[in-house]
Amino acid sequence: MKMMFKSKKEKKEDKINKSKEIIKREKKKIKEEKATKFRKSFWGKFLKKILFIKDKKEQETITIKEQLLSMIYFEILGFIICLLLLFVLTGGRNYIKLYSELKNLINTYDAITSNYYGDLDKKSMIDSAIEAMVSEAGDNYTTYTDEKETISFFENIDSTYEGIGCTIALKETGEIYVVSRFDNSPAAAAGIQENDILLKVDNKDFRGKSIEEISNYIKEIKKSKIKVTIKRGEEEKEITITRKRIEIPTITGEVINSESKKIGYIKISVFSAITYNQFKSKLTELEKENIQGLIIDVRNNTGGYLSSVTDITSMFLKKDSIIYQLENNKKTEKIKDKTKENRKYPIAVLINASSASASEILAASIKESYHGYVVGTNSYGKGTVQKTKKLSDGSMIKYTVEKWLTPTGIWINEIGVTPTDFIELKTAEDLEKEIETKIVNTTDKQLQKAIELIDKTQKDS
Repeated sequence: MKMMFKSKKEKKEDKINKSKEIIKREKKKIKEEKATKFRKSFWGKFLKKILFIKDKKEQETITIKEQLLSMIYFEILGFIICLLLLFVLTGGRNYIKLYSELKNLINTYDAITSNYYGDLDKKSMIDSAIEAMVSEAGDNYTTYTDEKETISFFENIDSTYEGIGCTIALKETGEIYVVSRFDNSPAAAAGIQENDILLKVDNKDFRGKSIEEISNYIKEIKKSKIKVTIKRGEEEKEITITRKRIEIPTITGEVINSESKKIGYIKISVFSAITYNQFKSKLTELEKENIQGLIIDVRNNTGGYLSSVTDITSMFLKKDSIIYQLENNKKTEKIKDKTKENRKYPIAVLINASSASASEILAASIKESYHGYVVGTNSYGKGTVQKTKKLSDGSMIKYTVEKWLTPTGIWINEIGVTPTDFIELKTAEDLEKEIETKIVNTTDKQLQKAIELIDKTQKDS
């Protein structure tokens, strides 16, 4: 008989395999022990009960009736889970109902785009359909805007954009020049000056082009640094500017030295996302000068964010004072000041026929809750509140959701806020000249009336 002897290597492998088998058996044993422990626990028994789980011995004696009940149970459970998933994924919307309501529109679109003999612009068709739905609301403030208009809207209402921080205009000669530059902007840091003529950007010639073309190029270019060729006097210069996020100034202000008081003056151009911070900073600056009254100018301010005007007004009113009210078809809600911050000096708000929405909320609140002055002419009369919804292609719909009332419950829609002191200027054109020429102009009768009223008033402490 031939004896077989294993080599050391083979013996070693045998030991390793035996060890693996032992480890495998131990793992299985531990797993079974854990499973048994879980089955005996509260949650194990609970799951076993609701899922009709049977032990091996129980499974051998399971009846046809129990099998049918189990099958029906799992069918119902699966259906419920599917409904819950659909509810979560759709945000709670009833798409079955929506399809039923829009089936004629969908079928029309499908029939035309599938069978029409000529070329069709599908996006234009969809845009037109949305515009038709929006216009059917019969509300001037329920609107639809395409992607470019939406971008422009949010740049204005947010008062921020990617750029270099200067305003430009077109001369009669067709040259594009710098009207002004923002403080602490990339344009200011790079040495751009007022009246510089813009010739090229990144060696692209913009002579003879529109303001929109050069502005859009600077805003939309993806790189961080651009080269601008400018003409200053007879000299041409090439300047490198680093683009960054720009905050558009929405506030201007100064101290007016009247006969008996120092009066602060703040003009708000729009109630944007950053206006509150800019307003607070300017007011703090003026109060350090020991002002004894304040004039807030919202003439030609067409409104903006509700949150912005709420925060600004809360700086003046006492806690729990009503700022405005919101009314829909279900309820009326009083929006109150929740802050401890307030002021006691006299305030006058300047308004005109182009002061709308948030500007009217500020004026009405100062008039009725702060018992301040409102000087000028009746405001525009926009007494409704809108929400915006961005669509998947970047376009947007804006729709009316409720109306707002003054603190005492007056709806100013199509009427406007009535001034405490009615002062009319000659023409809207005269007003534009007075405001644009100088922040504080001695020929501005509305401003002079506000100064006079504050001069004669000592707010009770």
